Amino acid sequence: MITFELDTPYIELIKLLKITRVAESGAAAKGLVEAGQVYRNGQLESRKRAKIVKGECITTQGKAIQVV
Repeated sequence: MITFELDTPYIELIKLLKITRVAESGAAAKGLVEAGQVYRNGQLESRKRAKIVKGECITTQGKAIQVV
């Protein structure tokens, strides 16, 4: 599991995927979301710019990101 320390009120989903290197680029992150491969707290997330806050867990391609 990847732990990401958030120092702002929120981070956009595609930026989180890119910063944590789960996606190689912003375009790759968008592709994951568009393909329906990203889950937010166990639920499918289809909004590329969804505001992710502390306490949430993002999963995709067998990787999990815990936002703290």
